[in-house]
Amino acid sequence: MTFNIQVKEIKDVYTLVNILIGFDGDVDLESGRYKVDGKSILGIFSLDLRQPIKLTYNSEVGADKLYDQLKPFIVE
Repeated sequence: MTFNIQVKEIKDVYTLVNILIGFDGDVDLESGRYKVDGKSILGIFSLDLRQPIKLTYNSEVGADKLYDQLKPFIVE
């Protein structure tokens, strides 16, 4: 499952990581040519957070639940 997200404040990064660590699948975040582990706070802060970030969840288990929890961050 892949979609774009936007984090606008520092607290959003912490909220995002707390949501993602609750899921067993791997999560990749991509911004430009950089790809980081979505469960890594330091990795996320290395991305350009002014632009939408591509999130890829690499598991079928819990994908719908993850999508529902990330709705406040999802952008089209």
